[in-house]
Amino acid sequence: MKKDYYEVLGVSRNATADEIKKAYRQLAVRFHPDKNPGDAQAEEKFKEIQEAYSVLSNPEKRAAYDRFGYAGVNGQGSSGFTSDSFTDIEDFFFSIFNDDIFGFGRSSRSAHQRSTARRGQDLRYDLQITLEEAFSGVEKQITVPKLVVCKECNGRGAQKGTVPESCYTCRGTGKLTYQQGFFTVTRTCGNCRGTGVFIRERCKACSGRGEVRQDKLIEVKVPAGVDTGSRLVIRGEGEDGKNGGPAGDLFIVIEVLEHERFKRQEENLYTSVPISFAQAALGANVKVKTLDGQEEIIKIPAGTQTGTVFKIKGKGMPVLGQNHRGDLFVAVTVVTPTNLTREEKKLFEKLAELENNDLQDESLMKKFREFFD
Repeated sequence: MKKDYYEVLGVSRNATADEIKKAYRQLAVRFHPDKNPGDAQAEEKFKEIQEAYSVLSNPEKRAAYDRFGYAGVNGQGSSGFTSDSFTDIEDFFFSIFNDDIFGFGRSSRSAHQRSTARRGQDLRYDLQITLEEAFSGVEKQITVPKLVVCKECNGRGAQKGTVPESCYTCRGTGKLTYQQGFFTVTRTCGNCRGTGVFIRERCKACSGRGEVRQDKLIEVKVPAGVDTGSRLVIRGEGEDGKNGGPAGDLFIVIEVLEHERFKRQEENLYTSVPISFAQAALGANVKVKTLDGQEEIIKIPAGTQTGTVFKIKGKGMPVLGQNHRGDLFVAVTVVTPTNLTREEKKLFEKLAELENNDLQDESLMKKFREFFD
């Protein structure tokens, strides 16, 4: 014969909701199976406590119980409560107590994903490289922190030499079922969080989580032609999967640093070179150093002005995944000499005389204004 629910919780029939809750908390801690391993009587008492609280904590069920007794909560149209139907009680129970109060944490339970394999999480790593490295391609070693399966317990979370036990609440199914009239409702087990197991002795290496954080050294091959925003994928270098599931992937996101001499626009490069007044006026062959360290010759025609751009074909950036390169554009800047020697000053004075002091000529002044505008 079942005990009176009020007697089970040790409260009077006039007890308030807070008094019922307080009594349940105290008894649940005292008789929880993890506090009384192997004690069948404590386990049975714990079930009685849960059953009593499920009725007396619900105003409608409590009213029906007060009026009709057990028939009021187990008859047609009311909930058929069984030892496999503790979801609401367990959810409440774990919201009250600290996860680790009974020797195992919620994180350790959630680390065990039943028998279904689950893919590991993908990871992202932001990698900075120079423009030269983007031009030629480069191999980099990076250190990636990630979660891996604990080698001490092989991901089970249980202390070496022990195994996770079948959850006594859901009997290893990970689910609880109860009836509401003609309806059957299934919910995740609140005790094992759907894993079907609980760990009595947690692995010391991973604290029962089944995984540990580890820094891994990874070799990254960056191909020539990458640009800021390019993404490389290294398969299987994300976090380890669960229960034999595949590992996630590692995504490398590239950022190409600014260069002091070259600017990049897609596959083309832009730079500038200084030339003298004499070279601009008379014309000259000027050497230009390219990004790969080689030298190219550009022919400066006589009368070249500051800002004139010359193109060196095929000396820009490699195009990612293709067998050709962009172009290099070179802008010339005519440099005004300073600190003239006496001889240089005489030569410029002679040049001024040859120009007949024509600096006031309106057409020449117009050209100067257009240039500086």
